[in-house]
Amino acid sequence: MGTAPLSLDEYQAGAVRTDRTRGKGSGLDLAVLGLFGETGSLLSETKKKQRDARSYLGYEASVVEEMGDALWYLAVIADHAGLRLADLAGSQLGGGPDATFAHLQPQRALPLHVPTVAFEHTLLQLAGAVGRLATLGARGDLAANPDLPERLSAVFGLLVAAANEAGITLDQAAVRNLAKADDRWPAKRVAPPLFDDAFPAEERLPRSLTVDIFERTGGNDRRYVVQRCNGLFIGDRLTDNIMTPDDYRFHDAFHYAYAAVLGWSPVTRALFRLKRKSEARVDEGQDGARAILIEEGVATFVFGEAKQLGFFEGQRPGDLGFAFLKSVRQFVRGYEVETCPLWLWEEAILAGNEAFRFLRENRRGRLRLDLVERRMLVEDLPT
Repeated sequence: MGTAPLSLDEYQAGAVRTDRTRGKGSGLDLAVLGLFGETGSLLSETKKKQRDARSYLGYEASVVEEMGDALWYLAVIADHAGLRLADLAGSQLGGGPDATFAHLQPQRALPLHVPTVAFEHTLLQLAGAVGRLATLGARGDLAANPDLPERLSAVFGLLVAAANEAGITLDQAAVRNLAKADDRWPAKRVAPPLFDDAFPAEERLPRSLTVDIFERTGGNDRRYVVQRCNGLFIGDRLTDNIMTPDDYRFHDAFHYAYAAVLGWSPVTRALFRLKRKSEARVDEGQDGARAILIEEGVATFVFGEAKQLGFFEGQRPGDLGFAFLKSVRQFVRGYEVETCPLWLWEEAILAGNEAFRFLRENRRGRLRLDLVERRMLVEDLPT
């Protein structure tokens, strides 16, 4: 059974719920800049497809995503100005009080596999229309400008035309865009079930775990990190493994954060010998050597990005870059954890970096993992 067509008002309400431009200077001007950027991204996708026709994959999906992002900014701009998206569509586009995206495109076009001349020309017209919209903001209060509704309607009309020529529907772009926004900024944060819930107790990550991490100094002032759990030393001695020391030896905090928040960490499973051997495919495919290397790659990538940004000190949920989080999840494609939403990845990354900052500053600490509450806390070791 298919879902009901998405109405313009429903979409606008969903877009506004995830609007983070408000409260940041002139939110309306920021949204216009966003629309300008997404229009440029659409042109860039077309250029890349023309230049690398055979090797550039994912063109259709990229166009749908960029169309959805442009539509999101248009809806937000309209809301900032007190305008309804349905009114911007107007009678000429098949709009009205209860208009759906299906009303705007009553006949679905065939999928576009290569950019057509018509599509390119419409995108250039769209860029011009967005540019004319931006010039209104340079003249003063954009929201109060009487020409704003007309300029926005022109942009909307060209988006519909571009979608027709691209062989996609704005309904599809809008639905995917709302799902994308909910992946990052959901109305309600509910973590998915733990991946090992259905496995025997001896193959599950502990729902509660305490790990002590501290630094030691060996011969030639060589520093290394050791770990202890339940009075037993675990794992290998860790060093930075780099020419210029950067405290990477404390990076296991990232793995424990992934275990606590995401319920996923092949590294932690291997360390505590909790591989899911009762199912051979899971044991090999999700908990094996390749999965461990993937997780180490994620940790290294996150560390490299975090090192440039003060290990995300002062960052709160919702602050990390969308592109950064998407890149992190791209690492784990094909593994169970790819189903975790971006907001949960962000919480895991922030928790890991908070613990790392504490360990780096104090040279020791105690990590308390709580897989029921999906969190990890860090505190000083008792003397």
